[in-house]
Amino acid sequence: MPLPKGLNYLFRMMRLTTFVLLCGCLFFADKGIAQSARVTLSVKQISLEQFFNIIESQTGYRFSYSAAVIPIHKKVDIWAKNESLETLLTRTLKQLGLSHRLMSEKVIGITDTRLTAPSSIPLPPPYPQLPDTITIHGTVVDENGKPIANAAIQVRGTNKGISSAPDGTFSISLTAPAFTLDISSLNFVPRELTVSSGITRYRIMMEATAESLSEIVVVAYGTTRKGAYTGSVAQINSEKIAERSVTNVLNYIEGSAPGIQSTSSNGQPGSSPTIRIRGFGSVSASNAPLFVLDGAIYDGNISDINANDIDNFSILKDAAATALYGNKAVNGVIMISTKKGKRGQNRVQLRVNQGIYTRGMPEYNRVNAYQYYPLMWEALRNSLVYPASGTNAIPIADANQLASGVYPRFTTGANAGKQNYNGTAYSDISQLLVNNPFNVASTDIVRVDGTINPNARLLYPDDLNWYKALSRTGQRQDYTLATSGGTERRDYYISLGYNNEKGFINQSDFRRFTGRVNVNTQPLNWFKTGLNLSAAIANGNNANDELSTGFVNPFFFTRDIGPIYPVYQHNATTGAFILDNNGQKQYELGLNRASGGKAGRNVVAETALNKNIKKTNTISARSYGTITLYKGLNFTSNISVDLANLDNPTYDNKIVGDGAGDNGRASKTSSATTSYTFNQLFTYNQSFNQHHIDVLAGHENYDFNYRYSYGARSGQILENNTELINFTTTTDLTSYTYKDRTESYLSRINYDFKSKYLFSASFRRDGSSRFYQHARWGNFWSVGAGWRLDQEKYISQLKWVNMLKLRGSYGVVGNNFILNSTGDNNYYAWQALYQLNRNNALEPGYLQSSLENKDLKWETNRQLDLGVDFSLFNNRLSGTIEYFNKNSYDLLYSVPLPVSGGIDAKNMNIGTAYNRGLEVQLTGTWLQKKNFSWATTLNWTIFSNKITSQPQQEIIEETSKRMVGHSIYDYWLRQWYGVDPNDGAGLFVADKFVAGTTRINAKGDTVTTDYSNARFAYSGTAIPDFYGSISNTVAYKNFKLSFLITYQVGGKTYDAPYAYLMNTGNYGEALHTDVLRRWQKPGDITDVPRMDYSQVSNYQQQSTRYLVSSSYLNFRSATFTWAIPAKTTALLHIQDALLYITAENLGWLTARKGMNPQQAYSGLAFNAYAPARIYTLGLNITL
Repeated sequence: MPLPKGLNYLFRMMRLTTFVLLCGCLFFADKGIAQSARVTLSVKQISLEQFFNIIESQTGYRFSYSAAVIPIHKKVDIWAKNESLETLLTRTLKQLGLSHRLMSEKVIGITDTRLTAPSSIPLPPPYPQLPDTITIHGTVVDENGKPIANAAIQVRGTNKGISSAPDGTFSISLTAPAFTLDISSLNFVPRELTVSSGITRYRIMMEATAESLSEIVVVAYGTTRKGAYTGSVAQINSEKIAERSVTNVLNYIEGSAPGIQSTSSNGQPGSSPTIRIRGFGSVSASNAPLFVLDGAIYDGNISDINANDIDNFSILKDAAATALYGNKAVNGVIMISTKKGKRGQNRVQLRVNQGIYTRGMPEYNRVNAYQYYPLMWEALRNSLVYPASGTNAIPIADANQLASGVYPRFTTGANAGKQNYNGTAYSDISQLLVNNPFNVASTDIVRVDGTINPNARLLYPDDLNWYKALSRTGQRQDYTLATSGGTERRDYYISLGYNNEKGFINQSDFRRFTGRVNVNTQPLNWFKTGLNLSAAIANGNNANDELSTGFVNPFFFTRDIGPIYPVYQHNATTGAFILDNNGQKQYELGLNRASGGKAGRNVVAETALNKNIKKTNTISARSYGTITLYKGLNFTSNISVDLANLDNPTYDNKIVGDGAGDNGRASKTSSATTSYTFNQLFTYNQSFNQHHIDVLAGHENYDFNYRYSYGARSGQILENNTELINFTTTTDLTSYTYKDRTESYLSRINYDFKSKYLFSASFRRDGSSRFYQHARWGNFWSVGAGWRLDQEKYISQLKWVNMLKLRGSYGVVGNNFILNSTGDNNYYAWQALYQLNRNNALEPGYLQSSLENKDLKWETNRQLDLGVDFSLFNNRLSGTIEYFNKNSYDLLYSVPLPVSGGIDAKNMNIGTAYNRGLEVQLTGTWLQKKNFSWATTLNWTIFSNKITSQPQQEIIEETSKRMVGHSIYDYWLRQWYGVDPNDGAGLFVADKFVAGTTRINAKGDTVTTDYSNARFAYSGTAIPDFYGSISNTVAYKNFKLSFLITYQVGGKTYDAPYAYLMNTGNYGEALHTDVLRRWQKPGDITDVPRMDYSQVSNYQQQSTRYLVSSSYLNFRSATFTWAIPAKTTALLHIQDALLYITAENLGWLTARKGMNPQQAYSGLAFNAYAPARIYTLGLNITL
């Protein structure tokens, strides 16, 4: 329900005000360290040292001077009201004959301009003159000004000490001569404070340690410390990111944490893996997680992000973590944070990577030419001996001779050249395969006993490997130059990146230029603003593997073509290449191939002559303004923009392939994606007594536009011009625009008592344009609680317990990403739509394509999460154990309708399902010596997926059937029984007895040779029993080796490429070496039926025969680094340097060579660009 008119007006004014502030102040630059700081102070007769201490406490800057030169005991009077530090220092020091200069980002040097030698100045007294007893008051804060509770304040040289209150304050009395305090707090660098005479109030800023920074996690609309968080979040920090060299940032995620699955479906340069978090929450809607870049939903191309710009990932998994993203968070959230400058660390970094790109997943084992011809001969022979019904069988001896081609032949008429057997024409095997690659006569290749002629030699053995003709050793270049730094009030990060990858298949390339500017500044004490702007230009030349069995798919073609067909034309007698007028080899265009050998096609030629270019331009901007309204109360407004343009021209040549019949054809796809996110947030952070509260309230608008246009023409006019105007006939022309809007109101409260008892709650109300008005708004919420047991006295006394936290959460999140039949987002799911461009010549026409459903609403997911986080034995063993239960309701289903209705399906909210599982992450440091350490992290996940209700009893899709009580990826297949040892026939479990094709074997089982009578049954699932990863890091002095292994146990893969290779004699099609185990004579016991051309379509039907275990072990990545010694880098005048070598996808252990069990969550294997093995040598230099 929208807000009242007055409140909407208030939000509009807030937006306008923030926008004006951003425009006016965004680049309001600092004028230098000293000039930007301002001081208010009124004191009399304090020493110069005390003055410096006060300035340090108020501003955080430090002074550098020689006590032997500077009269630090000299008394001064100070009066300043919001005066710049530059002016105050100049005025104060001038009266003492002193001057100052900026030495570094945080250090101001003090010199005496009157003196030529330091020895003329007497040393000051060793201690300031203080009274015997003094009471001081202080506040301990972190680098962001937030109070630090329970900080230890110890009086040096005594046993006296105190802890800071929840608001960071403390009071303590000191007795001379003990006037130095040591301040320490967990996760912060210790500090000391020397108390100055007359100064009784101090503000002490603590810097976080490197270890504690890793405990800060990015969450929805902010950051928090992991120890105080009640939600489930996994983090990949900058140290882990630096260990690998990848092009696509999502490759960092695989194996990083439990509950996360990643596919390795495609090794094409620039491609992205697909990610799933805690199973599959939907059926007809999307299961993809939400991507958030630098705090805003990201609608650009993931491949356009420079991986070297990434600082960390946060993966939000439960409702407590994701509910603030409401309708888009049902499948989890992946938050990507880019780098920003660090205060006082001005640096220039150069990262250079050079690598090679090879195939990581091996090819299936296939028979060679010498094995292939006899096998195909056998397929022909058996088709004559065991003919299909209605055809007379031929005695085996005669069939042998017919297959070899020794019978007399017809000399005239339509059957001329074919064998004459009792008046019927028969082809021999060489005629059916069309091509003879051997040096012997076609009728003498295979003898009548089925063996290859021992004198047969290949005429062109080096031209039968199609994959070799298409492949190469690719290259990878990745360079990033970045500069970063910061001061007390400003930080910056600027980078330029270049990436160039040439895949291991010809015409598969990816080139990308990136730039990023991330600037944050605080021009006023009460105002902070920033801009994070990035741009990318990418060019991809893609190998065409979109269709698994497409003839232009290089992996299908090279895998499936018989090993007797050459790439280029050859002389049939000598085997020499046939050259054109320019002396170039000529492609063999499929004229001498059987149909199974892809007759009329040549993937090498088509890959070289065709074009499929993808050009993208992406701009992303994130900007914010924060106003401090009151102590602890801030107002922040964020505006984010993502712009992505795609230009995808294609060309199919006119010589061979799909474009040949049209005399060449071309197309052009253009799209433009624009999205805006604009929010206004109030935050309140306050501590009182032992309570701490953090409150968020806000409003957000999301606006998405997608424009698409496509045109195609055929009939090429001039050579070497693929623009559409160079073609004669328009064959397709279309365009459309999609729009998506969401308005949201959100709130969150985090509370803790003594940093021990934790509570959180969040609420978000979303309105989506994807639903009708009365169903548009949805409420999403979460509650969470945590208990830091290690803070309890009875646990804190156990020295071996460093941290122990129990936590739990429950909440509701939503999903409005319903998909259409092509797998794309359906932005108008509730509406009755019409399909245009159904014209009859000049008569306009259209068809109704969907039905209206005004009651269509959000798919909701109720999530329970229970977890324990721990760190034991001096942090040598740490980990997390979590149980999750995700229940989906009102599933967005595309419900099939009767064919008679004319419309295939209707979108409805019908169905429920759940995902339940257990996650474990353990990190152990096995060895921790001075120069040697070894740590291991183990991730393990088990989950189950079940449909608990759906709109109809069963829904069958490809190899699966959805029913109540089963998962969405349970297989529903014909039941393969085996092979009949009497005649080698392939057998299925029979559904019913049918005379002629049904048999009852010796065991009494009813089987059939006819696939149409095979019994269907559930046959396992694609979902694994469990999966996870193992990572190790071994460090010795300046050397470090880290490697990642991912694994999966259980689940099944339907190996479709293997099924093609196990054909029983499709002339021209390749064969797997498992065919060598085929049945050959009565009595043979085997699981491979006889070779038989007449049974190709029968035995190759989808069945359990092609199911195989999905268990695998993937040696995912390894990195070896050498930190060049400081002495060497000092000689080179650089801060540090790191030399490393990395490897990605080193190898797999799988149930079958060549099969990729990580291709799809559905378990269906297909022909696609194989995962790439990438070796990279890199150098990181910091100046």
